Amino acid sequence: MEFSKNYDVILVGGGVMGSSIAYYLLKEDPNLSVAIIEMDPSYKRNSTVLSDGNLRLQFNIKENILISQYGLKMLKTFKEDMRVGDWAPEPSFRQEGNLFITDADKKNNAIKGLAMQESMNCQVSWLDSDEISARFPLYNVDKFPGGTYGILDGTMDPQSILTAYSKKAVELGAEYIVAEVGELLQADGHVRGVRLSNQEKLSAKFVVNSAGAWGKQFAKTAGIDLPIDPVRRQVFVIETNEKPDETYPLTVFPSGLYLIPEHSNRFMCGKSMENDPVGFDFNWNHDKFMDVLWPELIEVVPSFEHLKIVSGWSGLYAVNRFDGNAFLGEWPEMQGFILVNGFSGHGFQQCHAVGRYLAEQIRGVEPFVDLTIFSPKRLLENKPVFEGAGKLV
Repeated sequence: MEFSKNYDVILVGGGVMGSSIAYYLLKEDPNLSVAIIEMDPSYKRNSTVLSDGNLRLQFNIKENILISQYGLKMLKTFKEDMRVGDWAPEPSFRQEGNLFITDADKKNNAIKGLAMQESMNCQVSWLDSDEISARFPLYNVDKFPGGTYGILDGTMDPQSILTAYSKKAVELGAEYIVAEVGELLQADGHVRGVRLSNQEKLSAKFVVNSAGAWGKQFAKTAGIDLPIDPVRRQVFVIETNEKPDETYPLTVFPSGLYLIPEHSNRFMCGKSMENDPVGFDFNWNHDKFMDVLWPELIEVVPSFEHLKIVSGWSGLYAVNRFDGNAFLGEWPEMQGFILVNGFSGHGFQQCHAVGRYLAEQIRGVEPFVDLTIFSPKRLLENKPVFEGAGKLV
């Protein structure tokens, strides 16, 4: 097998995961030869830039909380750490908080998760429905017992985070290749490299599947069937007649409907549903909002009966049908093939810790945090890792 170029590590996908792994690899070992292969440098359909940009500590699994805590730590110095020449990123991190309102059936699960979060100093508290109504008077939550409110959670500009990791990785020595990968090359259970769609072959000791929503397709070229689907998620930006004086948190209602304050009377709204289309479908229209989201929204925010849709977009969740959490680490039956797939919508916020963790795995050093709970071997052993009651918070 003849190769046109040799690398230590090839990252298939230059989104925030691939770029952060490249950054952490080269930050600690500038002698590594690292290539980031990205098929769309405009990132027009990349899930990173199409995300809502949230980071939250409100998880029910200790390891997910540790991942978010590291992200918060990184954001404190992110602008200067990622400076490239005269350029520096502007993450615009707003810690407006996250509020997860629960119904009676899920209250026990929420309280159990809260106990874990409190034990890890996440600054999350329980608000009963009267407290929620008093603090956030737009909300009608009388039929719910209350919810958990985390004051450290917040939102930011995902494009800025991606650009920062990409620019910094290249400055540190990563080679950025605009191309589409055709298949993973292997022999005797070992990674050999990749073949590009133009038939060029590149060798590598490690190949990282950082292809996001396209990760299942890439894994299939190695005969690996990951239980991950690309699922369309629609986001709607609305303007209302209400201009609240209070600072409203990102709020998730029991149905899964979420509302994110932008500024003044503008909000983002969305909801993942079981009948969301699977595939690389980026169509966007008003129907889902008008038929499903708006009726639900009026029930919990009655004054939003009068509003207008001003914009919106569609992006893709890489939904892990197995347990909703990511596969992180080497595929047990393919030495050198590293998975970072299946985040099911919470991947962007985990890029900092996951990037460092996998870079340390690749380099063969003791990882700074133990995330073996998310090892791909759990799929082969049929040991799912759920966020309590079988679903993410």
